[in-house]
Amino acid sequence: MLTLPAFILAIGLLIAVHEYGHYRMAVACGVKVLRFSIGFGKPLWRWQANPASTEFVLALFPIGGYVKMLDEREAPVEPAQRHLAFNTQTLPRRFAIVAAGPLANLFLAVLLYGVVNWIGMQLPTAVLSSPTPNSIASQAGLSGGERVAKIALDGDELSAVASFEEVRWMLTRGVLEGLDVRLALSDTQTGSEREVLLKVSNVATTQVDAQVFEKIGITGPFSRPLIGAVMPDGAAALAGLKDGDDVQAVNGQRMVDGQQLRQFIRSSVVAGLVSPQTWRVLRQSRVLELQVTPKMVSEAGLTFGRIGAYVGSMPETVLVRYGVLDGLWRGVTQTWDVSALTLKMMGKMLTGEASIKNISGPLTIADYAGKSAGLGMTQYLIFLALISVSLGVLNLLPLPVLDGGHLMYYLWEGVTGKPVTDRWMERLQQVGIAMLTVLMSIALFNDITRLFG
Repeated sequence: MLTLPAFILAIGLLIAVHEYGHYRMAVACGVKVLRFSIGFGKPLWRWQANPASTEFVLALFPIGGYVKMLDEREAPVEPAQRHLAFNTQTLPRRFAIVAAGPLANLFLAVLLYGVVNWIGMQLPTAVLSSPTPNSIASQAGLSGGERVAKIALDGDELSAVASFEEVRWMLTRGVLEGLDVRLALSDTQTGSEREVLLKVSNVATTQVDAQVFEKIGITGPFSRPLIGAVMPDGAAALAGLKDGDDVQAVNGQRMVDGQQLRQFIRSSVVAGLVSPQTWRVLRQSRVLELQVTPKMVSEAGLTFGRIGAYVGSMPETVLVRYGVLDGLWRGVTQTWDVSALTLKMMGKMLTGEASIKNISGPLTIADYAGKSAGLGMTQYLIFLALISVSLGVLNLLPLPVLDGGHLMYYLWEGVTGKPVTDRWMERLQQVGIAMLTVLMSIALFNDITRLFG
């Protein structure tokens, strides 16, 4: 129910901000703006203070927008108004007007991230779950339950960690940038710290997904090995397990957390046969020993065990909130990090180091808009910030049909002293349209595959 309204609100807001950047800079530079339109096609609503002022339009198809300025290249201009035309402005002014749209999206992202930082979020604490067997984390000596106090890409200075989400983000950056990640782990009992290096640069992948985090060995935050939501007639119910049971050991091995317990359950199937397990559980201060035989299930070509109950408690959370200046500065750094990572991903896709499956189109964006809106205001604001960064960065790319392409024309004019000829402009526009069409086709194909495949 929220998908369509959340998508329309997101796209409308981001387009409006982008075009408003062009509009305000044009006005500031003394250029006459004839029309400010959100959407294309038949106007649904229009407003104009007087015949000589800017006409504001809301059109039928809200998939884009435009700011129409007085320009001799598009229509004759009266001599008395020639100084108000876009094409008669100095090179720095034209450059500023074109760049203002993408920059407005980046400024919006800073503000949105800042608002989220000011509001605060309940996030999982930076305590690690048990690493998956033979993973990078297990080889580095992690066993589960460690608290991450500081983190950094190898070569950078360690910085304090407020939540598990910061750990996940740094691991994502490490994989995509080909850099190892350093962790400073604190001992909750002694207060001492030890440093661990996770060699995530060794992870060969073209996209970051659940399988990548399985290889790293850090799949989620710490959760106690509790049993909940026991389903009737499931393996857990048949074994006598009840909601709230605290699993102490399985087959004599101590259970550190829910992640380790889930691994034991899934690995109970060997060569097509299910191995019964002896569980020691704590129930209301009583220690019980139960025989649990997981049921064998097959999904996506994999066979594993399942007990028909929720395994693991909800992770411990912490309220992460910042003051006005700190929150805004973090908004700046978050926008910078996401922008830099977006550009690096685009570069990797061009060289084949990253999969083009990472490209998303309107269907995926709409799906994420609905899901984020359903999770609450802060998640929706984060979604808007991410899309705003993507829109800003995309429009700064040197493709002829985008703002970045026009900026390249102006750079050429600044270096040579001559503008790009109309003939070359036409050819470059055709190339840009072709490239953008291919990009949109890939995005739509990925959307259909991701949502309906």
